[in-house]
Amino acid sequence: MRPGVFVSFEGSEGCGKSTQIQEIRSLLEARGRSCLATREPGGTALGEVIRNLLKHAPEGRGMCPEAELLLFAASRAQLVREIIRPALDAGTWVLADRFHDSSLVYQGMARGLGLEPVRRINGFALGACRPDVTFLLDMDAAAAWERARAVTRKMGREDRMESEPAAFYETVRQGYLKLAAEDPERVVVVPADRPLEVIRDEIWQTLTRRFDGLSG
Repeated sequence: MRPGVFVSFEGSEGCGKSTQIQEIRSLLEARGRSCLATREPGGTALGEVIRNLLKHAPEGRGMCPEAELLLFAASRAQLVREIIRPALDAGTWVLADRFHDSSLVYQGMARGLGLEPVRRINGFALGACRPDVTFLLDMDAAAAWERARAVTRKMGREDRMESEPAAFYETVRQGYLKLAAEDPERVVVVPADRPLEVIRDEIWQTLTRRFDGLSG
């Protein structure tokens, strides 16, 4: 069986990753492709416990950047071995809401830990597992931050990762754009301040150009 395709979606909170994953999944399934959507942190029983600690649990308040990085890496390592690699081996398309680029940007750049330590930890946690293509949903950092905060307020549950000031997310945005400039073959920058359908169609066109059999 042909190996599956690994597609990751990156960007700051509020940029619309989960919405686009749902849209692309629907298009793929309509063409008979088996699909699996994952999220980070989380996606496994262990990962969901880590997710709660990283995002919501009071014990996570005051977490140091090094601990944050290692918890993300632990969740990701479990997700790769339990979910992602078996799915790809079975020919499934994996659509990931965040992957290793997030740690490079959030912990390596925005938290100031540096890219090389994060790359080493990612390498240990992930082995050779990397996305075939990554879509970076890029938009004004302040607008994305306000959008994410509005969702958090509506849910009535505080999110530690979304409680950072707007300046933090400007650093995140610039970090993502730096990674995209360094790896343009894999990372496709998609302006995310446009209608949902326009963004979806641009992503879909990229996939149909890169992978055979989708345009029919």
